[in-house]
Amino acid sequence: MPSGKRAKQQRRQAAQRTPPPVRSKGVGGVRPRQASPRALAIAGGVALVAVIAIVLGVVLGSGGSSGSGTVTKKDLQGLPAIGSQANPVALQGAGEANDLFKGIPQTGLVLGKPSAPVEMEMFIDVQCPICQFYEVNNLPTIVQKYIRTGKVQLHLQPWAFLGGAGSQSFSGRLGLIAAAAQNKGFQYAKVLYDNQGAEESGWLNGQMMANIAASVTGLNLAQWQKDANSSAAKSIASDVDKLAAKGHVTGTPTVLVGRTDGNLQNVLTPQQIAANQSPTLAETEQALDAALAHS
Repeated sequence: MPSGKRAKQQRRQAAQRTPPPVRSKGVGGVRPRQASPRALAIAGGVALVAVIAIVLGVVLGSGGSSGSGTVTKKDLQGLPAIGSQANPVALQGAGEANDLFKGIPQTGLVLGKPSAPVEMEMFIDVQCPICQFYEVNNLPTIVQKYIRTGKVQLHLQPWAFLGGAGSQSFSGRLGLIAAAAQNKGFQYAKVLYDNQGAEESGWLNGQMMANIAASVTGLNLAQWQKDANSSAAKSIASDVDKLAAKGHVTGTPTVLVGRTDGNLQNVLTPQQIAANQSPTLAETEQALDAALAHS
């Protein structure tokens, strides 16, 4: 499934396509079909009933799990107060996710020692299937070989562009950002990708976000729920969007590497970026080794 600039353009074009106006032949040629005043009145009454039903549905359902990804207190029911890879509701891969980052310094969305000579920045989308492949198959090697050894510090940027504004890419990443507020964001992201559903299928709702949080050892779920709905989390998300726009990021995953506090470069060539290719483990390691050699 595509997840780069091309996919974004395809979605936008599909959303903009509308069927032509319904037309009928009449006296004097072809003219637009017009509804009668009676038909308009009936339609207006139906629309009013529909609006009332929607409003009632929102009000009555406000205490439940939201498909948009908003986390409610009801989503925490049946879950432990503190997350754990050992609890009965822990999701697949929870043990591996928690063990992978255990003992590595983690501050917010930054993983690794501050003294690391090389910095790696990674833009991801929580719904992106190619990000899932990179996280599951490539990142563990990078963590063990470069980050745990103090050579590289990883800066995670939870970007959102799949599905457009209002999609679960935008709401779902708030759970990751909220976990990062307790320095558990990388564990949360790993569990999320280990259990990722189909893009734009509605899988990343509030209850799923809460289940992911419950799989992260040491995560306070009440505080996490509060942070996921906070203006601070939305502000961080907005800053990531601005950073992606400023850096002309066109797809996920995008991996940038360079000396710490220096200029970071995409591990892919301009030709590879134009071809909508994704970074491989070998390309990432080559870029990291080159940066380390000049640090």
